[in-house]
Amino acid sequence: MAVKSILKMGNPRLYEVSASVNSEQLSNLDETIQDMIDTMDAADGAGLAAPQIGIMKRIVIFGVENNPRYPHAHSVPFTILINPEIEYLSDEIDYGWEGCLSVPGLRGLVPRNTQIRYRGLNQKGEAIDRTVTGFHARVVQHECDHLDGILFPMRVEDMKSLGFEDQLKHLWLDCPPTQPDD
Repeated sequence: MAVKSILKMGNPRLYEVSASVNSEQLSNLDETIQDMIDTMDAADGAGLAAPQIGIMKRIVIFGVENNPRYPHAHSVPFTILINPEIEYLSDEIDYGWEGCLSVPGLRGLVPRNTQIRYRGLNQKGEAIDRTVTGFHARVVQHECDHLDGILFPMRVEDMKSLGFEDQLKHLWLDCPPTQPDD
């Protein structure tokens, strides 16, 4: 389909709460989802939320396999997730370096729950129900934040741990996020 422009931090649409996809809309998402895939791939993203390309619907995609933007990341299966819901299964928090296609050039140390269960629908309307940890859990939480108008810098607790990639590269490349034992 097409690579779309990615909205950047400061665009007011990124701070809006997205609407749920209803059953009638579900069958008409092929073009939107293909545009999201094309856009994420072109930008070497780990994920993309529909609001990032100006579509205010509760749709996220994600998947990581040898991504140069996340060299230490464990693989995450490619997933299309519609109307996601997250359940936090642990109070344990991990701090990891995050970046975002809507916040180009910046990285920040972001706290995230280490174990979550997420549910939603795939593109065919079939249920998805997964319990995940580590980087997979981080990616899902990051992408779902977009659906509620939250960008990762809003989660950074210490502004000294938010900066430009070229200035922090030694930190986020040399200090991968904590991963559970596999």
